[in-house]
Amino acid sequence: MLRIRADLVEAMVAHARRDHPDEACGVISGPAGGDLPERFVPLRNAARSPTSYEVDSADLLQLYRDMAARGEVPVVVYHSHPTSPAYPSRTDVAYASEPRAHYVIVSTRGPGGDEGPEEVRSFRIVDGVVEEEPIEVLASPDGPLWA
Repeated sequence: MLRIRADLVEAMVAHARRDHPDEACGVISGPAGGDLPERFVPLRNAARSPTSYEVDSADLLQLYRDMAARGEVPVVVYHSHPTSPAYPSRTDVAYASEPRAHYVIVSTRGPGGDEGPEEVRSFRIVDGVVEEEPIEVLASPDGPLWA
């Protein structure tokens, strides 16, 4: 089960809506050895595509260096699906390389990025096997979202 603060869910949805009609992507990191997402890190989709995302290799290297310096790991790896349901594509499954991460997909399909409902679902993807998991949304504490 993914346990995540409401402000972090809202941040993923806002990022997906902001980047619509292209896919948005990012990470929510947390302390190594734990499973609680804490620090929201939106990334730039270098592919600028409504059907795929690609993180620039320099941005990815910087992210992993920063997480290592903070003693963090990627707890949530998220991206959006602007034109399809919130379910991993074959490409999403093939690129899933963090076996301990929760893979969250935000679908903004429908009338557009600023309108209509969104769909947020979480999955574990290990060795090509996709398992959906429930999401428990926790109350958000006061304070800054980005650390």
